[in-house]
Amino acid sequence: MARDPGLEELMRDELGGRPGIAEKSMFGGWAFMLNGNLLCCARHDGMLIRLGKGNDGWALALPGVIQMLSGERVMHGWVRGNAEVYGDDALRRRLLDAALAYVESLPSK
Repeated sequence: MARDPGLEELMRDELGGRPGIAEKSMFGGWAFMLNGNLLCCARHDGMLIRLGKGNDGWALALPGVIQMLSGERVMHGWVRGNAEVYGDDALRRRLLDAALAYVESLPSK
């Protein structure tokens, strides 16, 4: 899959300078890790955000946000936002803040 350098840069700017952030190629896109735990990913078809099982209902109620699928498998706790979602600075920040809050609660790897 093709990567989206513009989305990668938006996400990098939002996460910029935070201790524990690492980046790597994953899921056909560019993934951002926090303390070794997957946080989010920029792909050509949108941004993937890790909110944690049971924490994604509010996000799924937003226009342009859908459940992440891996093939036909539903990835509970993960959502995907389309271009309208990640193009909205406030909404992108809200989703990333929620992902950070969840992933910060996990033990470091």
